[in-house]
Amino acid sequence: MSQLSAREPGLVGAALQDDRLFAGIICDGVHVDRTSLRIAFQCKGRDRLMLITDAMPLVGTHDQEFMLHGMRIALHENRLTSPDGTLAGANLTMIEAVRNAVALLEIPLFDALIMASRTPARFLGLDSELGLIAPGYRADLVAFTANFVVIETWVAGQTVGSISEVRQA
Repeated sequence: MSQLSAREPGLVGAALQDDRLFAGIICDGVHVDRTSLRIAFQCKGRDRLMLITDAMPLVGTHDQEFMLHGMRIALHENRLTSPDGTLAGANLTMIEAVRNAVALLEIPLFDALIMASRTPARFLGLDSELGLIAPGYRADLVAFTANFVVIETWVAGQTVGSISEVRQA
């Protein structure tokens, strides 16, 4: 992706400047510097900036490496890299992205949750059925603790996982 520089705005600059555009950001503390995260939030706000994970196969596992197109990708200190050290994706869940947004951007939890739910739904044109807890909306929900530990999830109103099920496994 073309970068923002002094003489050329690149894709990043164009996305940040144009109020009509949505932008996605990987809020893992690795892909984007804290100051750049804050600039993006100041430019786009919670209604145009979306939290994304770019999650790779290791997320949620204890594995330390995997193969991607014949290349070994390894996890070290929360960084997924190829053998030459190139960043190769993220090891980030959405609840971690929400937690990081609150901490790194110093924003209210409510704003981070909008960036993880309502804003992506609007971007996808699904905001009449997703992104809100309201009558007529699909009940895709996540319950989590104050420490951002997921304790239960629902898809279309049906429980698909709970902490008690995880503990039994």
